[in-house]
Amino acid sequence: MSLIIPMVIFMQQRLAETGTPEEASAMQAYMKTKQPFYGVKAPERRAIFQQAREHTQIRDFTDYRRLVLWLWSGENREEQYLAMDAAEHYKAFRTLEAFDIYEEMLLSATHWDTVDKIAASLIGPLVKEHRELEAKLLAWRASDNLWLRRASLLVHLKHKTETNVPLLSETILMLADEQAFFIRKAIGWVLREYGKTNPEFVTAFVKAHAQTLSALSRNEALKILSQ
Repeated sequence: MSLIIPMVIFMQQRLAETGTPEEASAMQAYMKTKQPFYGVKAPERRAIFQQAREHTQIRDFTDYRRLVLWLWSGENREEQYLAMDAAEHYKAFRTLEAFDIYEEMLLSATHWDTVDKIAASLIGPLVKEHRELEAKLLAWRASDNLWLRRASLLVHLKHKTETNVPLLSETILMLADEQAFFIRKAIGWVLREYGKTNPEFVTAFVKAHAQTLSALSRNEALKILSQ
C-alpha cells in the first residue's frame, strides 16, 4: 500500500487536533469563503508538515503527484495550503512534468490566497525555464475566469532580470481597463516588483500609459519608487 495515504491522514488528524473553532471561524470570515477551516495558523501547519516528512519519504514523482493532489482535494482550506507547501518543498520534482499538477490546482483555486502562491511560486519558475509554457499565459489572460487572468500577470512576479517584458507589458495593457480590484492590484504589484530590477522602465511605462492604467495600478506600481 502507498505510504502517501497514511501521510495525508496523519496531517489531517494533526490539523484537526491543533485547530480551534474560534480560529477556524475567523479564518473563514477573513477569506470570505464557505470552505471550512481547521483553524490552524501557518507556523503550526508547517510544523505538522515537518512531522509528516520525518516518517514518510517522497521517493519519486508518482509519490509527489499523489501527495500534492490528495492534499489539494481535501475538504478544508489548510489541506490546500499543505498541498502548496508540499509542492514547493520537494524541489527535485518541480520539473516540466509537474506543470499539469500545478495547472490542475490553479484551475480549481477560488481566491487570491491559493491563486497567488500557485502562480508566482510554482508555475512562475517553470515558465521562466520553459518558455513554451507562455502559450498558457496567452490563454489564461483571455479567460472568463478572473483568477486565471490574475495568474497570467503574477506568473511574472519573481522573474526579475529574466522577465519577458514584451509579454508582461502586452498582458498588462490587455487587462488594464478591467474594473476588478484583483486585476488592478495584480497589475500594480507585478510592476512594483519589476521596478526593483528596472525602475526606469516601470516609471516610463506608468507615465506612458497613465490614462490607461487605473489609479490603483499606478499607485501600487510606483509605491517603492516614490519613497
